[in-house]
Amino acid sequence: MKKVALFIAFQGFRDEEYAEPKRILEKAGIKVDTVSTSKGLARGKIKITAQVDKTLDEINSNDYDCLALVGGPGALDHLDKPKVHKIFTDFYNLGKPIAAICISPVILAHAGLLKGKRATVWPDGAQELTKGGAVYTASDLEIDGKIITANGPAAAKTYGEAIVEALK
Repeated sequence: MKKVALFIAFQGFRDEEYAEPKRILEKAGIKVDTVSTSKGLARGKIKITAQVDKTLDEINSNDYDCLALVGGPGALDHLDKPKVHKIFTDFYNLGKPIAAICISPVILAHAGLLKGKRATVWPDGAQELTKGGAVYTASDLEIDGKIITANGPAAAKTYGEAIVEALK
């Protein structure tokens, strides 16, 4: 069974960018672990909560087929950290797909993973992507090799579907 780790901010993840891809992945028979900086009940921006399965310290890249970042107002505060940069860089270097939606592609740019790659992001993050060497496209969804990026809540469904496709 394929496994995906969905990384969310412990406070302020974007509800639909978590719930919709998770639903799509699970419907496709993919096991999803919710990962954050703390254990317990993480709170979304709007109203949902999510039970955190694993903390950053508990992630073993060998256990997963894809790592994906969820956006929202808390994403950069909680997840734009050297530890997350290293987890995603190491994973990507194994040749496995990584994904980020909304503002979270900025995290991939800060990790140095978007140099020369076509990518999209919530418009507020466009400058950070280009500063990180990405070719910013402003499209809803962008796939460049093993990197999937999407620009926000409206793209949550296609983001989830793109992850499923990447795992086939």
